[in-house]
Amino acid sequence: MDDDDLPRRQGDALAALTRQSLDPLSVAELDERIARLEREIERVKAHKAAAGGFKASAEALFRKG
Repeated sequence: MDDDDLPRRQGDALAALTRQSLDPLSVAELDERIARLEREIERVKAHKAAAGGFKASAEALFRKG
């Protein structure tokens, strides 16, 4: 079972972030939030790519046997 299949914890930071009201934020604060989220997306994509590479290597190793 993948971690994606597991239910999210109640205290999940992403869940809290999505529930936060954007109304009190200024345009500058919204721009900063977008920039931070875009950096986080890039970090997650890089981690996913690395994890996918490890998985492919492991699968190739076990197929050769």
